[in-house]
Amino acid sequence: MKKIILLFLFIIPFSYSQNKYYIYFKDKEINSGTSLNKNSALYTQTVNLLTERCIARRQKSMGKDNIVTFEDISLSKTYVNKLQTIGIKIENQLKWFNAVSAYLTDEQKAEVQDLSFVKSIEAVRVKKFTHEKTSSNAVMHKIGSGPTKAEYGFSYFQLNLSDIPAVHSKGITGDGIIIGILDNGFHWKEHESLINKKVIGEYNFVFHDSSTAYQTGDAAESGNHGTMVFSIIGGFKDNFMIGAAYNASFILAKTEDDRSESRIEEDNYAAALEWMEGLGADVTTSSLGYTTFDDTTYSYTYKDLDGKTTISAKAVELAFQRGVLTFSAAGNEGADTWYYIDTPADAADVIAVGAVNSDNNIAEFSSHGPTYDGRIKPEVVAMGVTDYGADVSASGGYSSYEYGSGTSYATPIASGVGALLLSAFPYLTNVQARNIILATADNTNSPNNTKGYGLISAEKAIAYPNLSDTSGSYRINKIFFSTNAIANAYIHYSTDSALFNTQSLSYDGSLKYSYAVPQYSNGQRIYFYFTYTDSAGSDFREPSTGSYALKYGQMEIVTSVINSSATKGSVLSTNYPNPFNPFDPLHPYTKIDFYPNSNENAKLIILDAIGQTVKVLFNGMAMMNPTSVTWDGRNDRGIMCASGVYYYILTIGGKSYGNKMVLVK
Repeated sequence: MKKIILLFLFIIPFSYSQNKYYIYFKDKEINSGTSLNKNSALYTQTVNLLTERCIARRQKSMGKDNIVTFEDISLSKTYVNKLQTIGIKIENQLKWFNAVSAYLTDEQKAEVQDLSFVKSIEAVRVKKFTHEKTSSNAVMHKIGSGPTKAEYGFSYFQLNLSDIPAVHSKGITGDGIIIGILDNGFHWKEHESLINKKVIGEYNFVFHDSSTAYQTGDAAESGNHGTMVFSIIGGFKDNFMIGAAYNASFILAKTEDDRSESRIEEDNYAAALEWMEGLGADVTTSSLGYTTFDDTTYSYTYKDLDGKTTISAKAVELAFQRGVLTFSAAGNEGADTWYYIDTPADAADVIAVGAVNSDNNIAEFSSHGPTYDGRIKPEVVAMGVTDYGADVSASGGYSSYEYGSGTSYATPIASGVGALLLSAFPYLTNVQARNIILATADNTNSPNNTKGYGLISAEKAIAYPNLSDTSGSYRINKIFFSTNAIANAYIHYSTDSALFNTQSLSYDGSLKYSYAVPQYSNGQRIYFYFTYTDSAGSDFREPSTGSYALKYGQMEIVTSVINSSATKGSVLSTNYPNPFNPFDPLHPYTKIDFYPNSNENAKLIILDAIGQTVKVLFNGMAMMNPTSVTWDGRNDRGIMCASGVYYYILTIGGKSYGNKMVLVK
């Protein structure tokens, strides 16, 4: 093994003579009568700004007819040109927020504030960033060759804890998936584990050019952290290391400024997410977090970690709404006075990733939940103690490797699992993928604010059955992870969890089994399980007890234990129908079920998209039986709510559970 030498460099401080601000516009200079429907010129103009890959991903998650929203409309060129005319140098254009960012003197700030089209000016948050520690002490572990004909080297431990080599052995390695990485730069063109990667786009949001590696004027350590993160998810060097999703394609964004006090600027983060989404990223992964800032005047407080206050959290949610599966490091403040997760890990739909060691014990530094509004965080954990990755700071140059600890290094493992899942089943939406990842983690039955839903598993996620929908025809899809070849495979299904019908599964001749679900009325609950016999004559059942369950017309599969307290466990169901229309004569409300473990106090509330409570649906003693409530779309004052995304949060047994619904009128 090569000896790793750590270099300590003294950098002349870099200072900014101006402060950086968001300049929010009042509108996008669109005529009041202009419509944004699929037949309008504005809709066509906005769609034409997206890549074909982005359009396809949005259609998968948003439907074919409404894939752009107001946030996607370009900024007013008139407003941007006016700012430039008066000498304002724009750093980032953020169409999702109808804003730009720029460095302003006090005099410029006052001048801009007086412009008729400017709504407000807000300081950009800038955080001091602490890199994780690295070391070189570990024991080599090598495994036999799989279908990739490669050996994992030191990276075996971090991948095997999340069952990734077993998935690679099936030929699932990330093909067809685009992963966006946000970090402090990347030496991918030089390091031996990354030089052959499929990078379809890179941009430096600090220097505003196309090079994300070190360049003149940058800090000496620029790109070190990002290179290691990139290698953990995408690297490949035979006998040395393999990344979690090494055959994926990548988009790279340098968003962190390493000069002086190690600055991370939220406008760079938001601009990078917007850019990646437009290029068609399926997954984004970020090891950046924001809490305490250089100027404490602009520091976030715990109260701000509600998933909808910070720019970075808002940007992550907008990306998720457009079909992107998003991951973010929980943070390394678990042993500090801050203790809690960073933002954007607080965003409602992001998968926040904590860190465990090789024994699946929580790392002392891994940040904790809950969010300020009581949601469980992190969602999952992965190995983040003594992870192995590419090193560009040692004397060995671009053929060196090192060990590092931090949620930064757990996150690319978890996001790699997400990419593998989407690679195996490209039709899955990000909502389906997120639900599967949480349902198959090892703490899913009792999630908490230390490990969330538990250790992420690539094998369990990909082996979990899922649904595809082709023109209203539903199909259950399954991959079996069997040591021996499978001789016969069957599905057993029932509508009453008692009398099961048995049917053979269709086989694609390679890896996947499936079954076309017979036509049922929407909302009909269907229970099912699988059996198969392998080539050695052994019989297997999945799940080993109980069954899976689905509601016809919905795309989520859950695990259900039949005939033995099937509804217990303090579990919050998915509302039905979703979306729902309160003016639909057949379904004028949506139904939500929850299942107490015992007679205990429970509270179920509806939140709007900005986190305000609009309706308390239940607040009292829940008996140890299924509890059903309905919502007709009205708030606590009896006023009909606007169309949009809403969240329902159940607090019971000292824990909080949440989910998302859509109201349409």
